[in-house]
Amino acid sequence: MTQEAGIQPALSSTIKPTAQGNYKIPALRILSEITSSLSSEDNLDALLERFLATMVKLAGADAGAVRVLTADGLNLRLVGSLGLPPDVLEKERYIPLECGVCGETAREHTVHDTTNLKSCEARTANSYFGKQCQRVVAVPLRYQGKMLGVYNLFMASDNPVPEDVSLLFHSISEHLGMALENARLTRENLRITLTNERHMLANELHDSLAQTMAYMKMRLPLLRDAVANRDEARSNKYVNDLGQALDSAYTELRELLTQFRNRMDSRGLLPALYDIVGNFYDKTGITIDFNNQAPDINLSPDQEVQVYHIVREALNNVSKHSRANHVRLSIDIWKNRYVISVVDNGIGISGKVSTESGMHLGLNIMRERAKYLNAEIAFTPGEKSGTRMTLSFPASTGRRGGWL
Repeated sequence: MTQEAGIQPALSSTIKPTAQGNYKIPALRILSEITSSLSSEDNLDALLERFLATMVKLAGADAGAVRVLTADGLNLRLVGSLGLPPDVLEKERYIPLECGVCGETAREHTVHDTTNLKSCEARTANSYFGKQCQRVVAVPLRYQGKMLGVYNLFMASDNPVPEDVSLLFHSISEHLGMALENARLTRENLRITLTNERHMLANELHDSLAQTMAYMKMRLPLLRDAVANRDEARSNKYVNDLGQALDSAYTELRELLTQFRNRMDSRGLLPALYDIVGNFYDKTGITIDFNNQAPDINLSPDQEVQVYHIVREALNNVSKHSRANHVRLSIDIWKNRYVISVVDNGIGISGKVSTESGMHLGLNIMRERAKYLNAEIAFTPGEKSGTRMTLSFPASTGRRGGWL
């Protein structure tokens, strides 16, 4: 892959050639550029390729390549290149980790260079190595002792890389190695989140559709038997049972689809909750107060999503089952724990959970989400009437206790 159009070499205006053809660059400036890019660059391959041009200029090289370790840890995959002939580039897509100077760099985690290019020439079957390229430099990408990738610099002369440039390469490799490790952790967290969401969806389907379908399956043989015996009364009863179960399954499916289609506001938890509160009366006819005593609530994105869905489900249960005309949503912090409550003035929770399957499903969904938060959730009668849902979980460390 050649350098992408629109990707400018990092700090190219500050790199100045010396009389020997090597390039000098302020070390602090390039490290600052890399550090700022760690938080602003979404495309990791583009980030690594962007700094390839800088590495080539620093070394006074004629060509360069950047590679990352494959998932199996056995090979290096080409991410970007600069100045390599097309026929050489085709053989450089993947190389074994232990190959030549790259293998030495991988084993010792230090910058290596060599003029012995026989292994490179044999692997590519190309005379580029030994003629146009006289020396190859390998700069490791590493983080906390782990080898993550390598920069290769291809030199037209056999002059070694200056010592000050080699030292700068060590710092660059640590910074860019950090970017690679952060990207790996991000992918891992995304996989965990996806797995958790699938597990939660499976539980919700089990608690709703699976149980209803099992009921229908048990009723169907009874209906067949009644029809075979021409028992009109029993046949009508089982047909009605199946019809009600089908209606229930359809309603539950729509609720699940609605829940998973409603995604939280990308601005964060509080704007999402304000949106719910702002539209609640128009949708339900129930007045709502929102009392937030923790305006600087500090949660991870995954925690925000779970809290959002729990609050939304609690308010959904109020609108569908409570017969309330007023509800209060509160967020507080008490003894270093976030406390979120939804309190309505309806008919209360006693005696309803076992008879209203929709509410039973909603409570189970909230309990499942609370488990992922490591939170405590309780459903209790209100002070005078209605129901109180209370969600409590640890606040960030370092926060003071007591009401804010």
